[in-house]
Amino acid sequence: MHPVLFKIGSLTIYTYGFFIALGAVLGALVMWRQGYKRYGMTFDQANQLFLLLMLAGVVGGKFFLIFENPSLYWAHPSYLISKNGFVFYGSLLACIPTMLWYFKKNNLPVLGMLDVMAMVTCIVHGFGRIGCFNAGCCYGKPTESILGVTFTDSACQAPLNVSLHPTQLYEAFFVFLILIFLYLKDKTKNFDGQVFLMYLMLYATGRSILEVFRGDEERGFVVKDWISNSQSISIILIIVALYFYVMLNRKRTFHKKI
Repeated sequence: MHPVLFKIGSLTIYTYGFFIALGAVLGALVMWRQGYKRYGMTFDQANQLFLLLMLAGVVGGKFFLIFENPSLYWAHPSYLISKNGFVFYGSLLACIPTMLWYFKKNNLPVLGMLDVMAMVTCIVHGFGRIGCFNAGCCYGKPTESILGVTFTDSACQAPLNVSLHPTQLYEAFFVFLILIFLYLKDKTKNFDGQVFLMYLMLYATGRSILEVFRGDEERGFVVKDWISNSQSISIILIIVALYFYVMLNRKRTFHKKI
């Protein structure tokens, strides 16, 4: 809708980048505050983790772009750098092992910190989708419903002058709802890691549904027009998260009986 936030002389501030930065800063503050409050995480540790996750997120998000159009990116690998856009699942899947490694290396409770990071991820992701909406990427299918939005700025990536599902805002709203739920659940969780695993299952389920309303065909499909790349990743993510959820819950029940 508004790809350019404002201009000062030759300096252009893009709305997408602004909201990504805003979400990252807010997420970093929550990460440090909660990490310190719960587990004594230092500011230096939080800062190091923030920088590592930014790097992992960029690398993973760019790498997964390859699967949207393999022939294009194999023929022109420089497009990964020159073209805009990231794949959220790529960033998430790159950040998870980075977090696991960092928490173990710094003797921080892995499962407990993952619960914190679930809420941090929602903050960053939610603001990021608002940025997507303004840039016009990740747009929805044409619709005649009252929820439809029309992009008119030629700098937007969405089709112009067509009423589209605002899938970016659908997802932002859904992610912030998950954030509220996780915040409340965190106060009554039964075991460490529960909040993080619930986040994975909830988001993956919602993302699979939201994909039905997406109209950007370039995001890639495993089965053309039926199962998108993101839906296939969501299915795998739900299965893996559910497995660990059951395992950790059984472990908690076993120790409780003892």
